[in-house]
Amino acid sequence: MTTRILIADDHAIVREGLRRILAADAAFMVVGEAGDGHQVVTAVRAGGFDVLLLDLSMPGRSGIDLLRQVKAERPDLRVLVLSMHAEQQYAVRAIRAGASGYLTKDAAATQLTAALRRVAGGGLFITPAVAEALAVGLQTAGDEAPHKRLSDREYEVFLRLAAGDSVTSIAERLSLSVKTVSTHKTHILEKMNLASLADLVRYAMTHRLLDSPDVSS
Repeated sequence: MTTRILIADDHAIVREGLRRILAADAAFMVVGEAGDGHQVVTAVRAGGFDVLLLDLSMPGRSGIDLLRQVKAERPDLRVLVLSMHAEQQYAVRAIRAGASGYLTKDAAATQLTAALRRVAGGGLFITPAVAEALAVGLQTAGDEAPHKRLSDREYEVFLRLAAGDSVTSIAERLSLSVKTVSTHKTHILEKMNLASLADLVRYAMTHRLLDSPDVSS
């Protein structure tokens, strides 16, 4: 049985590359593409595909927020996140939000098709490191690192602030008001008991949350 795939990524060259990889495997058929969060939601509502191959960093609604909306619209839809963000940044949050798998963009083509087969078959595709992180996350909240206490939106803003993005650029990227992002920034510092943006950056570096080569793109 052929698995119908929708590719969601804001870079045309990435979508074309993924299309070529999947075209070489008779088990898959790419039936559509989406270049931003709005297009993803529209496609999800229209249906006609089995697995959503989803990039977390796109214009408009994006990230875990978009993933949660997708799962709210179609709880049965299988979602494989294909992200430039390292696993320690988003994988656990993505799985908890309903993703069936998480793969970084530096993965080999064979790993991508293997992940899609597992997800399409009803399984969960995660690495041992992510599985361990999920298990550790079952501990009480008091044992968690401060950044894990942030909401999904706060965490996204946190990573972008740590990467050097301004409040204004973050607002534009996430389709939020500057005031809203500023409020998130205040809450982030309070929740993490940090005194300044410099402290926030040091924290992110210490916890290796900026390993991705381009977290702000």
